[in-house]
Amino acid sequence: MEPNNKIMLEEFTITAFSENAIGLLNRITIIFTRRGVNIESLTVSESSIHGIHKFTIVVNCTPDMVIKVTNQIEKLVEVLKAFYHTKNEIIFQELALYKVPTEALLKSNMIETIVRQNNARIIEITQDYTVIEKTGHEFETSKLFAELNKYGVKQFTRSGRIAVTRSNIELLDEYLSEREGDEK
Repeated sequence: MEPNNKIMLEEFTITAFSENAIGLLNRITIIFTRRGVNIESLTVSESSIHGIHKFTIVVNCTPDMVIKVTNQIEKLVEVLKAFYHTKNEIIFQELALYKVPTEALLKSNMIETIVRQNNARIIEITQDYTVIEKTGHEFETSKLFAELNKYGVKQFTRSGRIAVTRSNIELLDEYLSEREGDEK
């Protein structure tokens, strides 16, 4: 492929609403695997609608591919509806936990200063370790990791993306209302 014909990948967040069914996560991930699309982040949780779960999936692909993948997800029996969004259409965050040696915290006030400057918070202090929590975008949690790692991060974990749309209502509610109207 010539340099001028490079495919431009974009970041999309896919939300899929479903019943809570065994094996559904596997069937959803297979859709991405078959198309060679890597999942950057995946979070599954309850939604605002009782009994309905929400998959939040972050991918980098072409607009055509995200449409195909979203349509394939919707074909799964347990999936009620799936949507895809650009960064501008959603509000999103991630949660990160950092475990640092308490000794480093006690030797100087630098870790406390770093925590305050990054709007993080200390959630547990023991004799051996201190756990710090940070909510933010990936670049913010990575920046805090780099700063804390100067003092020896013992453990680090970051959640997958959680997101809500900028819409006033849950898109699934709108879809279900339209569907009810069509049935009458």
